[in-house]
Amino acid sequence: MVLIWTQFGVKHKNVKCKVRVIHGEEGCTSEDVPEEPEVSSPPSSPECLDYYSVLGVSSDSNEEEIRRAYKRLALRYHPDKNPDADAEDKFKQIAQAHDVLTDPEKRSIYDQQGLTKGGVTPAGNKSDPSQSSSKTDAHSWRMFFNFEVDSDDDLFNPFMRNPLPHLSRQHGNKGGLKPSGVAEVHELLVSLEDILMGVTKRVKVTRLRQMDKHGLRPEERVFDVEVKKGWKEGTRITFPKEGHQMLGHAPSDLAFVIKEKKHTHFRRDGSHIVYTTTITLREALCGCTVNVPTLDGQMKPLPCNDVIKPGSMRRLIGEGLPRVKNPAQRGDLLVEFQVVFPDRIPPSSKEIIKHSLGQC
Repeated sequence: MVLIWTQFGVKHKNVKCKVRVIHGEEGCTSEDVPEEPEVSSPPSSPECLDYYSVLGVSSDSNEEEIRRAYKRLALRYHPDKNPDADAEDKFKQIAQAHDVLTDPEKRSIYDQQGLTKGGVTPAGNKSDPSQSSSKTDAHSWRMFFNFEVDSDDDLFNPFMRNPLPHLSRQHGNKGGLKPSGVAEVHELLVSLEDILMGVTKRVKVTRLRQMDKHGLRPEERVFDVEVKKGWKEGTRITFPKEGHQMLGHAPSDLAFVIKEKKHTHFRRDGSHIVYTTTITLREALCGCTVNVPTLDGQMKPLPCNDVIKPGSMRRLIGEGLPRVKNPAQRGDLLVEFQVVFPDRIPPSSKEIIKHSLGQC
């Protein structure tokens, strides 16, 4: 009698077959058929992530837009703040997307070859937990708070489950609050009219405060940001110690940097503003009066009796922006002329023009 039985492993990893031959009642001998070598399952294709979709931005987004999207999503999906089962994986994907898309070299490889060819391991890949989990979270929170690491106690603070943002390394500071990290910077959009008159803008900011070792609390506060007359783009207004704060560290500074809105009619040139107007060839040769708008909403007539060449400028004195060092004085409004030439001239007119310009 022949008895045959088999044992099958999962996904063909372990296939075994044993045969036992029994000859009547005189006893038995058995022989195991040599086991087939184990066949490993083919590796699964790496998961392909659309990092732009992960962060909810378009493929032509700049670095600042990517960072803003990352900060918003990191707050929403951090495991200590979001009880959903998949929040941790989403948080890691968000951190990895930020890491790739804010690095010009990595982003270039990703855009050209995609994830599977670019050699980037997707967030949540368990092949190397020591790198895919702790390093991802440490990097993501370091970028979020702009801090440097201080000690092992900070690195494994339980309020994040994973390594904290790196906090400033100390040299000889044994007591009191440790120095804060880099200032948190926001753009403040202002118009040329705001710069002309001066303005105070009310801005609501959400900052993060760690009150104990077990929680991170978002805190909203409204700041009155004063923009003085004549201030230039790039001017920085700083509120000391009003930014994020980690336990045992002084709060970081909060700063606003002025960014000028694009104006419909004017462009800025220091304390001057430039207005471009278009006139015909006849007006350029024979003279005209141009009505020029001003920043304060008026219309100023500008007589032009001389010949106006394309690209030439006239100025209205004192109709520009206040000067930074002396706001009581203003720059000028420069009027730049563009001349439109006709596509054709009738033959009779040509003779008149030739005769008229013959002596010029």
